[in-house]
Amino acid sequence: MRTTETEKNSWMPFSNIQPDTKLILFCFHYAGGNAGMYKDWLKQLPAQVAVCPIQLPGRSTRFHEPPYHELHALIPDIAEAIRPLLDRPFVFMGHSMGALISFELARYVRKLYALEPVHLLMAGFHAPHMPDPGPIIHHLPDPEFMAELTKLNGTPKELIEHAELMELMLPMLKADFTLAEQYVYQQGEPFTCPITAFGGWQDPDISVKEIQGWKEQTTGAFRAYMLEGDHFFIHSQEKDVLRIIRAILEDLLRKY
Repeated sequence: MRTTETEKNSWMPFSNIQPDTKLILFCFHYAGGNAGMYKDWLKQLPAQVAVCPIQLPGRSTRFHEPPYHELHALIPDIAEAIRPLLDRPFVFMGHSMGALISFELARYVRKLYALEPVHLLMAGFHAPHMPDPGPIIHHLPDPEFMAELTKLNGTPKELIEHAELMELMLPMLKADFTLAEQYVYQQGEPFTCPITAFGGWQDPDISVKEIQGWKEQTTGAFRAYMLEGDHFFIHSQEKDVLRIIRAILEDLLRKY
């Protein structure tokens, strides 16, 4: 593990944990994203829920740190960083690559600490036991990689056309796609906690079937929501996403 004491705080630059926090929502961003995408959520969810967006190295506040290329190296370091906060009920929320990280982190925490999230919120990613439906792009030469990136509609056109900025960001982007695209699912016990999965009706890669597939990863309750929008519906339909998540969290608060 490479996590130092100084780095532990850098994993959660925007968290709002308070003395009366009853529930922690850990949020994981998509490939090429950063923790700032969840910053507005801090004021839009119940007060007794702490929102902890996780910041991966290689971007934003951690731009000068090398990004991870392998999930098996990343997961233990995140687990070490969040371990002191797992003394109360917690939820993992992830979009796209963030959903994959959430899933494997939940498995790791269960195995190492005998702890399980009280809910898993998985958005914009196929059930992990199903084949990756999208094209593999992490190995492509830069021009072809950027062309495929443009098709995903998640990177602003202005940024893609800014050669100097893209040159700075490409190592991080390729690392993220390498991490996600080289993932190999290992059979394991399903979770007992509920899973809620979200998808976009116009997502070119992730279908209803692949969102519904998350049901096989839990023996608990399962529900799937399909929202208007492409792969990045989490932004275009943020109001609806937050409405659903808020209801789930309020229900959890009544239990804990």
